[in-house]
Amino acid sequence: MQVQVRDNNVDQALKVLKKKLQREGVFREMKRRAYFEKPSEKRKREAAQAVGRVRKEARKKAIREGLIEGPKRKGPERARAPSLVRGG
Repeated sequence: MQVQVRDNNVDQALKVLKKKLQREGVFREMKRRAYFEKPSEKRKREAAQAVGRVRKEARKKAIREGLIEGPKRKGPERARAPSLVRGG
């Protein structure tokens, strides 16, 4: 993996490299390989991840089809009514 250093800006290049490594899952893999994982634990982890993927896909499909409401989006801050503000 390579990153271009432009205008001797090493900090920016490190930031780009870290983001690339994050996207590739290198940090997650290093954390996972820090200790030995028994084969039975590996099977359990992989099975749990598979269940999570299936649930996530089903949730996305239900949102697309309008069966459930999607996650609430954070919008601009709205002014609260005075009765709802703490201490008021």
